[in-house]
Amino acid sequence: MSRNPDYDHLTPETLLDAVENATGIRMTGLTVPLPSYINRVYEIQTRAGERLIAKFYRPGRWSREAILDEHLFLADCAGMEIPVVCPLTLASGSTLGEADGMYFALFPKKSGREFELGHDEDWRRVGRLVARIHLAGEQRMPHARITLLPTESTRNDLIFLAEGGFVVPELRSAFEDLTERIVENIAGLFKGTELIRIHGDCHRGNLLDRPGEGLMVIDFDDMMTGPPVQDLWLLLPDHAGRSRREIDLLLEGYEQFREFDYSSIRLIEPLRFMRIIYFLAWVARQAGDYAFRSNHPDWGTETFWQREIADLGHQFQVIMEHKVAWEEGRFFGGE
Repeated sequence: MSRNPDYDHLTPETLLDAVENATGIRMTGLTVPLPSYINRVYEIQTRAGERLIAKFYRPGRWSREAILDEHLFLADCAGMEIPVVCPLTLASGSTLGEADGMYFALFPKKSGREFELGHDEDWRRVGRLVARIHLAGEQRMPHARITLLPTESTRNDLIFLAEGGFVVPELRSAFEDLTERIVENIAGLFKGTELIRIHGDCHRGNLLDRPGEGLMVIDFDDMMTGPPVQDLWLLLPDHAGRSRREIDLLLEGYEQFREFDYSSIRLIEPLRFMRIIYFLAWVARQAGDYAFRSNHPDWGTETFWQREIADLGHQFQVIMEHKVAWEEGRFFGGE
């Protein structure tokens, strides 16, 4: 498959041609770009007036099998009446199309407002929803998705960043030494941890409140195999030690549908470090795009990496403080 990470050839005409060829349905000329950090997403319209969302996956990021893992997870959620947006089946019988070296999928347009977690019951509602997603997630394992472990996905991301030349030479040793120390300190915490299909990016922006219908979860693009607590901590307002009330409320709702391993709470701050590394690698993969370079001119500079290393050092301190507090039975005693 050809690769074009800048999407140079994805014009309105080519994307509409791709959709019409894949569906056999004529479209209007409407192509409204929608916010998306790494893929290209457009609102389009059929001649009959139906609004659709066309998602063109970044070339080279996910294999065909990995994208179909996402679609199967969505289908499993929908089969358990969990509110998600499933891709449409194309004329080929698949949910995944291909055109000009890019995979794409079509989704029905679903609108809603970002869910605000304000009251105690809001946290319980989200806890119940995440538990239901995990009930679907544990039904099967994906074929081609990453496994969220410090010695697997995180170490791979660290190698990619260092050996890919993204870290400036003057700071590469400092970056590698620090991150390796963190990985060595947290790796043992993950031994014996339950690993299932999870959303992977379950932050507040991916929860929509649809009047009359309830909560809907969107954007399974980063789905992975990982510990269930990953889909909870991203919702927290602060570090775990300062979020006991919110954790208790989330788990109160969660355990109405699924049992939770409370020992996995100690993974929250290590997972926060792993999230930072995942995000750095995620951004590095699109850092060559012209639009990205224009909007983030300082990304990858010496000043940028000095700041990132300082933040990672602070997170390492938080991890170690939480680790000691957990071992002494005072995990929520503050930082």
